[in-house]
Parts: sequence; structure tokens; C-alpha cells
Amino acid sequence: MKRIAAILLLLLVSVSTFSQIQNHAKWSFEVPKKEVKVGDVIEIKFNADIDPTWHLYSTEFEVKDGPNPTEFAFKPNDSYQLVGKIKPVGFHKFYEEVWGGNTSVAEGKGSFVQKVKILKVAPQIEVAISYQTCQNDGLCTMGNADFIINTLKVVAASNTETPTAEATAPTAEPQVTENVQPTTTPKADTTQAEATASAENTISDVPVSEPEESLWSFLLACFLGGLASIFMPCIYPIMPMTVSYFTKQEHGTGKALVYGLSIVAIFTLLGFLVSRVGGAQAANFISTHWAPNAIFFVVFILFGLSFLGLFEIVLPNSFVNSVDKQADKGGLIGIFFMALTLVVVSFSCTAPIAGSLLILASKGNEVMRPVLGMIFFSLPFAVVFTGLAMFPKFLKSLPKSGGWLNEFKVVFGLLEFALALKFLSNIDLAYQWQVLDREVFLAIWIVLFSIIGFYVLGKLRMDKDSPVKGITIPRLLISSATFAFVVYMIPGMFGAPLRALSGWLPPEQTQDFYLTNAVGGGTSAPALTASGRRKPHLPHGLEGYFDYEQALAEAKAQGKPVFIDFTGFNCANCRKMEANVWPQPEVLERLKKNFVIASLYVDDKTELPKEKQFVSTYDQREKTTIGDKNADLQITKFNNNAQPFYCLVTPEGELLTKPVGYTSAEEFTRFLDEGLTKYKK
Repeated sequence: MKRIAAILLLLLVSVSTFSQIQNHAKWSFEVPKKEVKVGDVIEIKFNADIDPTWHLYSTEFEVKDGPNPTEFAFKPNDSYQLVGKIKPVGFHKFYEEVWGGNTSVAEGKGSFVQKVKILKVAPQIEVAISYQTCQNDGLCTMGNADFIINTLKVVAASNTETPTAEATAPTAEPQVTENVQPTTTPKADTTQAEATASAENTISDVPVSEPEESLWSFLLACFLGGLASIFMPCIYPIMPMTVSYFTKQEHGTGKALVYGLSIVAIFTLLGFLVSRVGGAQAANFISTHWAPNAIFFVVFILFGLSFLGLFEIVLPNSFVNSVDKQADKGGLIGIFFMALTLVVVSFSCTAPIAGSLLILASKGNEVMRPVLGMIFFSLPFAVVFTGLAMFPKFLKSLPKSGGWLNEFKVVFGLLEFALALKFLSNIDLAYQWQVLDREVFLAIWIVLFSIIGFYVLGKLRMDKDSPVKGITIPRLLISSATFAFVVYMIPGMFGAPLRALSGWLPPEQTQDFYLTNAVGGGTSAPALTASGRRKPHLPHGLEGYFDYEQALAEAKAQGKPVFIDFTGFNCANCRKMEANVWPQPEVLERLKKNFVIASLYVDDKTELPKEKQFVSTYDQREKTTIGDKNADLQITKFNNNAQPFYCLVTPEGELLTKPVGYTSAEEFTRFLDEGLTKYKK
């Protein structure tokens, strides 16, 4: 019921805010408040207040063909002179898989400092800022902010000696302007009243937000991890002890429920502690810094070796005995400590699994993810042990302990090795060692899961294992699923996208060989211009236009509607849509047969011919590039500035149906069909 209510609320918000312009950074500046002299070098500080869950890019970073950096364009005049390059403050490295390298971002607040030498008594400093903000899920928007700074208190120099460019800025108290909204800020003198007179900063959404499937898949993994933990050698034998304890209790049903809830509460407390330590910013730190990735790699390897029997991870005996004594007191407190005894005694088996899940939870952006993860992890414990406490006769129907329990540990040990590889891959990608490329990563996974398949069939044995006399149905099913997964991964060695594993594998650009390229088919990396910038291209063999007017003219000639794809070279979610939604047969067939495609890049820096450059009626800024023209079209005609953004229009440019953004293949297909139906009518 809560989930339905949440969906209805999301739809309500989408409808109420549809097609508004998104601005996710509010800009202001600081200049020295006290008097400065002609010839002094001062510092001007530009501050950006960034919306929660969004980040702003720095002026430069390692990735050369990635997101748009923040750019400052100072209009030169004889009243001032720039000293050195602008300096970002408060930014940190951020590894982004979609770009295959490190960018530099700021969350919450970011600043840029520019040194300026004053040459006249009444200086006027005019600057235009262009920037890109992106959300953690990949949604990005472009923005602009303009300032004319002419409020400096400057007096003539007391002598004719001109200070050098190395002169330090006066240590005056800075004067802070009011917040100025991006994109729509007019060029005007930035007094406090005028600085706040910019257009309203309304927050909008793309009509369909990115699905939260990653959270649900994580919670499912936690539930399955808890279920599998029950069948570990250090947990399964505890079941008879639980039955024995509760058969001696009065009002056993109620106490059994308390027992189950206590198990959930103990694991949830663990998740809460992790969420408080990590917090929402832990994901960026884990993704970008080598230290946590190295630690987690070692931890996962140790967990795997523990499961394979090299050693055991146990708590001190004194602590275990102390907890066990508290369980003997009886009553509700005794039941709680009985649950705590279960958690403590089973630590050697649950710690590697629960610990692995908590590490994965810390990479998510939701603060509550570790808490929810531990709730789902503990549910199988609570259900199974509460059920046995309430219905002890079920114990007789369970399989007896034996060597098969050790096989669970071995399989999980090999899975820990596979998971450990992800953290080593993060380090390899961040430092561009190019050792653990995509095909190398896949090769190791193929070997590990092949070993699991043969081990479950009994073809491979550990020292403590007993021989397998025959293949049971569970063994056959598990091994079949494992080998099917291996077969699925093999084409990835030759360039297959393997979309189901896209979040785990290194990015496709690390692949050294693509079979499709070798035989002349498939999609390849876009061609580059002479300056090294990517040329516009359409994936999956689609044909179309990169100019709006050309697409409309062709649509009139063919009698088809126009599919407008507002995209960007540096749009992560655009690439996700093109990789996961566009190639679906029902989508690709419609795009090829029923529409004229206009793919309009909003960040194309190719300069427009002089006669086609214009001043926008929206923000009064001069539009000099193809990207400027396309972005202005999206804003003025469709009142939106986020990408991806898809519109269906007639050959005359009239909108056919409500545009969509990042969405599923099913919703995207409905969008195409609805627009085509209305066009035919």
C-alpha cells in the first residue's frame, strides 16, 4: 500500500512540475569590501550553492571526453587584467564509470577563485559562466550565470609605481552578493537588488524518473543472503537448541514472536550504525578513493578464505559466554539475549555475508540502505526460527546436518572472490592501470563460476568434503543455473553489452576487442573531430538528422512525425537509454519505420555561421554554437532543459503528446505509439 501511495505521489509531482526549467546551482560572488588601489591584485570568489543529490563539475579534470567542465568567460577591457587561471575550491575526484575515469565535482557548495589586477579607478568586470550539474542517477542539466561586477571601491594609487602581478590581494572583509539564479540571469550591474531580480528558480523533473530497481535488487540480494546463511554449518545446528528452549516456555507463541522480532532488531541496529558512520556522502568516497576499495578488496578475500576453511572469523569466547549466560535468565530479556546468542554464535558464518552486503550498501546513495538491507537479511532468520519455535514438529522434516553444509560455505567463498574483484576494478579504473580491463574481469568471473558449477556437480572436491555419489535434483538445478550464467558471460569477451551486469563490469570502453567491429557490423565508438571532440552519431544503425529544420523538411517529404532526441555528448542517462531501451526490438523497429529522427546535441561546441547566430528571447544571451541553438530550442519551445528529453512533433513542429525523459522500454513504446496514433488522426 505504501509503495502504491509513493508511486501516486511521484506521478502527482511529475504532473504538477512537468516541463519547468531546472536550475540546480545558485551563484553569487564575493569581492573585497574595503578600498583597494589601482595596481592591486584582488581575488574574486564565485560561489555555487548546489542542490542536494546534485554535483557541479570543476573547470578541469582527468577525463578528456567526459562531462562539460565549468567555464568562465571574462570579457576583456582596459580596466582590469586577469592574473593566472581560475582556481576551483572544494572539489574532489569522482570516478564515473560511464566516462571511464575521474572527474572533479563538488556537492553542496563549490567555489572558484580568480585573481584580478585592477588597472583603473572604476573597473567593470563582466563574466559569463556556463556549467553542468548532474544528479547521482545520471540526470544532467546545463546552466548559465552572468555577472557585471562594478561595485569595487577603488582609489588611485598613491605613487606611480605599478604593483607586479604577484602582488597579494588585500585582506579585506569580502562583500557577498545575494544568490543569483543560473541560466536566466540577465547581464546587469550586480547590486543586491538587481542580483536578486533574475528569473525564478523552479525545480522540475523529467516526466519519468529513473526506476529504483537497484535498491530492490539489493534488498532481494540481502533476503537471499540471509536465507542462504541459515544453511551454514554454524547456524543450522542451532535449530534444535531453539526448539528445545521454547518447548519449555509458557505462552510459547507470543515469546516466539518476540524472539523473531529481536533477531530483526539486532541486525537492524547493525545496519543503523553503518548508515550513521557512512551517511549519504560515503558512496562518493568509496567510488573515488583507492583506500576503501583496497580495504574492501582485502576484506572480501579474507571472507572468501574463511569460507573455504583456511581460518574462522570468531568473536572472543568470553563475550560469547557472557551473552549466553544472559539468555538463561528467562522472561523477555532472556528471549532477547537468546536472539543475541544466535547472532553471536553464528558470527563466523553471517559476518562474511552480512559484512559483504553492508559494504555494498555503503556504495549506494540512500542513507537508509544499510538499515533496509539488514532488515531484509534478518527476515529469513526471524521467519525460520520463529516458525520452529511455534511449530517444533517441523524440525523433523528438515534435512540432517552433514557435509552438504560445508559445500554452502565453499560456494559462498568463491562468490566472495568474485565480489572482491569489483573493488580491485575500481582502483584499476581510477588510476588507469589498464590491467583489469573488461575482458580480463569477465575471464576471471567465467573461471570462478565454472569452478562453482563443477564443484556443485561433485567434480571438484575440497579436503573436508565427502565424495558425491549421485547428482540430486537441487545439485542439477544449481549447476545448470551456474553454467547458464557462464554461457551468458562468454559473448561479453567479444564485446556483447551484457546489460544485466552493466553495474558490475568495467565500462565497455575498456574492452580491447569487439567482434562486431571485426566483421563490420554493430555500433562503434563515435568518430572524432580534428579537435578530438566526438561527432554526433546515431546508434544501432539508425539514420537521422542533427539539425531541427532539416528533420522537419524531411518529415514533410516522407509524411512522418519527427522524433526529437534532446541529448548531449556528456549525458550519462542518454547513453543508458541508447544502450538499454533503444535496442529493444519493439522500440528499434518503431524508430526505424515510423519516425524521422532529429538528434539534437545541447553541448555541441561547433560554432554557428555568423549569419545564424542570434540572441535568445529567453535569456537575452547570444547563441553562437550548435549546442546553444539546440538548448535554446528545448527551453523556448518545450520549457525543459534536462537530458535526455524526447518529443514527438508534426512536420510543422506541433507537439503530438507529452514528452518523456529517462524511462523504461515499456513506457517508451507507449510514448511512441501514442504520438504516432495522434499524428495519423
